[in-house]
Amino acid sequence: MTRKIIIDTDPGVDDAIAVFMAFASSGFDVVGLTSIYGNLPIDITTDNARRFVELAGRPDVPVARGADRPLVVDDIGPVPFIHGDNGLGNAELSDPTVELSALHAAEFIYQTALAFPGEVTLVPVGPLTNIALAVRLHPDLPGLLDEVVVMGGNAYSPGNASPGGEANMLHDPEAADIVLGEDWPLTMVGLDITNAVSLDHAQLAAISAVDLPPNKLLAAAMPFYQRFYEDNLEGFEGLCPHDAVALAYMLRPDLFETVKKPLRVEMQGMGRGKTWPADPYHLSQPGSPWAGRPEVTICTGGDAVAISELIVAELTGGTA
Repeated sequence: MTRKIIIDTDPGVDDAIAVFMAFASSGFDVVGLTSIYGNLPIDITTDNARRFVELAGRPDVPVARGADRPLVVDDIGPVPFIHGDNGLGNAELSDPTVELSALHAAEFIYQTALAFPGEVTLVPVGPLTNIALAVRLHPDLPGLLDEVVVMGGNAYSPGNASPGGEANMLHDPEAADIVLGEDWPLTMVGLDITNAVSLDHAQLAAISAVDLPPNKLLAAAMPFYQRFYEDNLEGFEGLCPHDAVALAYMLRPDLFETVKKPLRVEMQGMGRGKTWPADPYHLSQPGSPWAGRPEVTICTGGDAVAISELIVAELTGGTA
């Protein structure tokens, strides 16, 4: 079954892997890309999203520019040392030519869901500011979507952008807490599984060897991102394609282990950005911070090897 999806993205090398995986897969009908600040500032991430639809041969897919800052506090800042100054590993890039949607990302999300009620899955793989804005502007949005699949969070593992916080959640914890508290079918694909999924040298070579524009860009962009992993994690070879794991979940949920629990997002101190799952004892206590919160499907593990093989297969047409 082909699923209509909007990818809310802050490209970012792993964003590029995920978006091109979505365009390459018969399992997805990409009906829009919405940009968000995060890995790089909004001007860069928006231009990269425009490049993606052009390279994928899908200039008909709308690209809508989103928020340039968090809801409440200053942003923690971009990470060019991970993704390169241009977000794509400092690969040589031509200027994008596809026109932007006239709608803000939050409004684009709502209008697209309204046009296809019950058919659109929202796939945020960056900070959740656009999603929080969309649902605050349009409280009926949850009833219009099929599902929300978030790449972000860390229920049972440490953070990656701070001791407690996963990067996407740490950029805007206030927005994340809104999104994780809405009454819609939501799955969180976070560090509990994405840290375990890696693409090794042979898999990266297979992706890079495909003679298509998206793969050529990945071949140029991935080495910078790969060096970040290999320089900072002793004995590690390859890279973690975090954002693509959310799409793998949508294609093969049977490869994942999950639990259902309400979640809250920490707002203070070293734990800011941490996603806290409820436990039975504290959930039952008077004044519980999880009281009235809906259950979220949380990916806690899975078959990391099979997930990585699935990502490579989608990006290579099954030839790897």
